[in-house]
Amino acid sequence: MARKPRIEYEGAFYHVITRGNQKQKIFKDPLDYRKFIEILVGYKQRYHFHLYAYILMSNHVHLLIETRDIPLSKILQGVNQRYTMYYNRRYKTVGHLFQGRYKAILCDRDRYLLALIKYIHYNPLRAKITESLDQYPWSSHRPYFTKTERSELLDTDLVLRMFSDNKGRARKQYAMFMNDGATVKQDDVYAIVDQRRFIEKVVEKHDGEIKNERRKKEYTLPRIARVIERRCGISLEDLRSWRRTINILTARRLFSILAKEYGYTGREIAAYLRKDPAAVTVYLRSSKDVRKEVEVMAAALKKNM
Repeated sequence: MARKPRIEYEGAFYHVITRGNQKQKIFKDPLDYRKFIEILVGYKQRYHFHLYAYILMSNHVHLLIETRDIPLSKILQGVNQRYTMYYNRRYKTVGHLFQGRYKAILCDRDRYLLALIKYIHYNPLRAKITESLDQYPWSSHRPYFTKTERSELLDTDLVLRMFSDNKGRARKQYAMFMNDGATVKQDDVYAIVDQRRFIEKVVEKHDGEIKNERRKKEYTLPRIARVIERRCGISLEDLRSWRRTINILTARRLFSILAKEYGYTGREIAAYLRKDPAAVTVYLRSSKDVRKEVEVMAAALKKNM
């Protein structure tokens, strides 16, 4: 069964879970935990995403991330690859450290932020690793309620303002919220019907901007054009011509949309097609009408056709 594409757009908010391959430990001692945090800090400085919560357990990681202009797939690919390289060097191992594809659940930040933070921070208690949240050092819990514990990794302001505009009062109310005895279960966090409605609204709002985990310029424009030629029977000469038959216009649209999804700008696409950029803009507006055909072309690219 083909895996579902990730929904990625600027401002998307995700609960990310990444696990060790075959449930193996990914952190063996404090140096490993610190290295993973160091790598996260580096990528946060590079890609400027927001991180509202995290917890590092021995064999898995939870992150609450809000992306900006860099998609989640690129962020996680970089973080996981860097840590895997470190781990393999240190422990003289080879191969995959993380279990296949990480899990990323697109969420309604305004509705679920506090519940998710509580759910994530409660991991050590549920696993009976510690009797107190305050004792667990590898999470974002302590920077929220301790003034002296600063974190260059964590964005605390938004969450604390949900409790009070006064930071001192907000920290106290956060601590009360975390220790009120009310547990949060995963089913409570994701109300299935409400979550489905939220996803539908996101897709409708960001139609044409959703990224299907396609890496920027993974394929050259000539290669994309060859796939269009094979699948549509339209040559590059036809694509660049002034002819406007239905088949040629459709092929130009497919080429433009697919090239755009692989990171090419409208100007780059127009230059390759030898067309006015305004014409490419028109082609890109019709992405919804040919979505199925675009996915067929993308599959053909991956098969080296």
